Amino acid sequence: MIVSMTGFFEKSFNSPSLSLKISIRSVNHRFFDWNYRGFPLKELENRFRSLCQKMIHRGRVEVTCDIDFTDSSKWDIHINQELLDQILTALDKVSKKTLGSASFSVDNLFNIPHVVEMRRKNLTDKEAFFLEKCFVKVMDGLVKVRQREGAELRKDIQIQARSINQSLRGLEKVVRRQPDLMRKKMMERISNLGEDISLSEERVVEEAAFLAQKYDLSEEMARLRSHLQYFRELLTSRAKEQVGRQMDFVTQELYRETNTISAKSQDIAITRECLAIKGELEGIRQQIQNIE
Repeated sequence: MIVSMTGFFEKSFNSPSLSLKISIRSVNHRFFDWNYRGFPLKELENRFRSLCQKMIHRGRVEVTCDIDFTDSSKWDIHINQELLDQILTALDKVSKKTLGSASFSVDNLFNIPHVVEMRRKNLTDKEAFFLEKCFVKVMDGLVKVRQREGAELRKDIQIQARSINQSLRGLEKVVRRQPDLMRKKMMERISNLGEDISLSEERVVEEAAFLAQKYDLSEEMARLRSHLQYFRELLTSRAKEQVGRQMDFVTQELYRETNTISAKSQDIAITRECLAIKGELEGIRQQIQNIE
């Protein structure tokens, strides 16, 4: 099944104790790569990663989780008493030296680093369940986006595959005439050697057979047809398996066989068809980098 590795989906949720926004972005990557940003969720982050990996098998996934806790009873205020005593002692010394009074308001406590900390109590089981359920919903949305983009990729690649198939048909026609073309060129070369050079008919047949074998393209053409057929089967497959890597490998084989045919070509028409095929393959190679 053709599924894109790129996609984005976000959604906001609310519960009696918190409001939540989860954003998930995925881009292409050779393997599964997880990146979490936002409110620290400790072991719940590992749970999110596990759930994500069941739904996405390849690609870089960036998850952002913004949480606003609306229930004030869920917070603890921690005052670093030891640090506060040191600050008050220092202020007292300054007051004695300057013969004045040094003081600060309670509001200043919150502006001094590490003196006052707002600590969120651990998530309750109910809150953790709510977050997990919301994460799954956002993942479902992301998967649908990736599937829609995959369908668009398949349409584009199918057009390119049809162009390759058309070029392959043209190639099959011109390849058939290469042996006759080689014999004609050989006879012209023999003729250009002059009347003083005489070759036996047996020698001419041997040379013709050698050239026919050297520039024979039947095996390469058979492999090219086979690879293209397999590629089109992968393109239309409805199986849930990930086909991106397989399509990449098959595209490399198509490119390799086309290069071989082009290198053995003795006909400009064959070379032109090969160039057309390689042009389409290059476009396909870029497209399938985004397929899971």
